[in-house]
Amino acid sequence: MIRKELKAQYRNERLAARDAIPPDERIEKALAMLVHAGDAIDLQPGEVVSGFLPIRSEVDIRPLMARLRERGARLCVPVILDKRTIVFRELVPGAPLVSSGFGTAGPGPEAAVLDPQIMLVPLSAFDSTGHRIGYGAGYYDRAIDQLHQKGLNPRLIGIAFDCQEVPSVPAEPHDVRLDAILTESGLNFVSEVIG
Repeated sequence: MIRKELKAQYRNERLAARDAIPPDERIEKALAMLVHAGDAIDLQPGEVVSGFLPIRSEVDIRPLMARLRERGARLCVPVILDKRTIVFRELVPGAPLVSSGFGTAGPGPEAAVLDPQIMLVPLSAFDSTGHRIGYGAGYYDRAIDQLHQKGLNPRLIGIAFDCQEVPSVPAEPHDVRLDAILTESGLNFVSEVIG
């Protein structure tokens, strides 16, 4: 099976497994992630953290994002500008959210555009070496590449449920490895996972 087909198969299987988690159980798993990572993510006051507002059966990381804000983070979320580009707009309490494509919502064009230093990245699937499968549109790959072109190297923390792990993601040359993976079982730094 070729790489793209295997990625598509993993994406479909792992998203189906995620969809099968009952909503109340997803909430409990998200709260476990808050306990594991709320104070464990290395964060300096004023650092910019990109999170995401959940769509479909994604992990709801809003409690985790609120904890990171309490610790001094500036929060932002991705907003789709066109079929190839996302930007990260600052998420401030009370600011209105607008539809921002791909079923997501985010701050409107009046919000500041920020360059994240820490990125909480939603996943379809992942492996223990830090390789990820996204949703197939490549938005995060391009956004990370644009940050690298600016000389920035954000820390990447993949966010998923345990059931989304696969034995091995068929990595491609453009794929950027995650620094850590957060699931309901804990925050695992890739360097620790692969020794």
